[in-house]
Amino acid sequence: MAKNLTLSIDDDLLDKARVLAAMRRTSVNEMVREFLRRTIEEEKGRDEAREELLRLMDESEGRLGDWRPSREETYSGEPRFDRWR
Repeated sequence: MAKNLTLSIDDDLLDKARVLAAMRRTSVNEMVREFLRRTIEEEKGRDEAREELLRLMDESEGRLGDWRPSREETYSGEPRFDRWR
């Protein structure tokens, strides 16, 4: 069920939104609904990705142990990942 919502929008912004809506053959109301839907979907996707990364971190068996590069290795200019080839 659709609910009504009252927004306060600057007159100039509303005028521009109405022109844009007319150019897109839609309404400002529909543009706001689409914006909110898209924003929520993007946030949901970020949350799902974050949860998956946290799950992978928890389940990972890969560990660096105590190995850390020395200052000389870090600043040598040599490729850093060739040791795993």
